[in-house]
Amino acid sequence: MFTGIVEETGVVTQVAPGRKAIQLTIQPRVCAAGLRVGDSLAVNGCCLTVVQLQRRGRAKLARFDLLRETWERTNLQFVRKGSLVNLERPLAAEGRLGGHFVTGHIDGLGRITRWERVGQDWVLDLATPPALRPYLVFKGSVAVDGISLTVAAVRRAGLRVWIIPHTYEVTALRERAVGDRVNLEADLLGKYVARLLEQRGLRRGRTRAPALSA
Repeated sequence: MFTGIVEETGVVTQVAPGRKAIQLTIQPRVCAAGLRVGDSLAVNGCCLTVVQLQRRGRAKLARFDLLRETWERTNLQFVRKGSLVNLERPLAAEGRLGGHFVTGHIDGLGRITRWERVGQDWVLDLATPPALRPYLVFKGSVAVDGISLTVAAVRRAGLRVWIIPHTYEVTALRERAVGDRVNLEADLLGKYVARLLEQRGLRRGRTRAPALSA
């Protein structure tokens, strides 16, 4: 379980095909402390398992094996050597829940349709897959590349979030551009509520769709 509070950006050092999986190697700094083989780490919001640790001088490299499902469902398919990725270690039992409940299970890819500075902040508009839209709620939570963000507007084809300067500076969003893909994870609580309503026959046309905020 994660919270969507990104601890740092790691650097991709290698992306290589393997016999059974695609091998992704990154260089963490903060998240390298205490990292062991078998540990989980959120990489752009995707929960991955460390399968190998290496030393390169004073730096520690972490390797992950990506199955085809992970590769095709996430924007890790677009990273290259030198790319920045958002990193977060799992929430400790005594830790603070600074963002919202994030599982690290990506629901789909969003496409950036607007990404520009407005005043001191940044506005980010995303086109989202139709399957995700029922779970987007005005002023609700969404994880974008593993970042816990508040939905500022829900549109027919997607959503809008605002990015403060701190988030822009400490996450990989500063590398993004219009047309890029981002990993999306809808709010876990919303998905459970929707599933419960579906099982009770209160979805799929049996009730009125929620009003859009914009």
